[in-house]
Amino acid sequence: MAARSIDTGTGELLCEVEDRVATITLNRPGAKNSLSDELTPALRRMVLEMSEDEGVGALLITGAGDAFCSGGNVKDMSSGSGPSNPITMEERIDGLKEKQRTLTGRIAACPKPVIAALPGAAAGAGMSIALACDIRIAATRAFLTTAYANIGLSGDYGMSWALTRLVGTGRARDLMFSARRIQSDEALALGLFNQVVPNEELQDTAFAYAKKLANGPTAAFVAMKDNLDFAADHSLLESLDREAENMMRTAGTEDHRRAIKAFMESRMKE
Repeated sequence: MAARSIDTGTGELLCEVEDRVATITLNRPGAKNSLSDELTPALRRMVLEMSEDEGVGALLITGAGDAFCSGGNVKDMSSGSGPSNPITMEERIDGLKEKQRTLTGRIAACPKPVIAALPGAAAGAGMSIALACDIRIAATRAFLTTAYANIGLSGDYGMSWALTRLVGTGRARDLMFSARRIQSDEALALGLFNQVVPNEELQDTAFAYAKKLANGPTAAFVAMKDNLDFAADHSLLESLDREAENMMRTAGTEDHRRAIKAFMESRMKE
């Protein structure tokens, strides 16, 4: 099936759909794909649009060139609430809350599998975007850094939430306080990366993974994500009940019937 190009409204973000995979590419390679006033709103829109597109079964988020996303533009961070920007602290806080909920919050809440393919650095908010995805496949040269301590900031876009759940409180504190580089081999050992592949194999490997999920049991994946999200904040007994509800619902889907039929046919051929 030929790829379908999606108009993102800006050349700083590319999107195409092929084999039920929506590949969303941050396209500011000269700036290490740092977030901007054009790229970031477009990314928010594309994540929402592709989440709701029935022709899409999985999202693949990546970066052009040799970086995933270097986070916010540090040059823009010096603008405060002076005469040219007369907004209150509460307004600034409310604005960031909305931006976070509609970016990493939206990625994490996507009912479809979301895969991050990291060709290189993911720093600050760029690391938060990667951690909000379900799966992270990285090139050997890729690395992560929380980065916030380097510019005297506390962190945003869900960094503390994701790090605590992925690596535990102690390691999360170390990575936040030190802002050190986490090279691909360490990121894999810590569980921050799911897979590390040679640089030149990244895009093909990540797309093949996304394609398999995109054409898999959609309803089951939705329910799996719901189970896993629910389990993070509830007791075993509550999680058992939630699993029972989702299990019975997926047992009545066409995906389940097709999978059972295919399984039985393969067994008969053995």
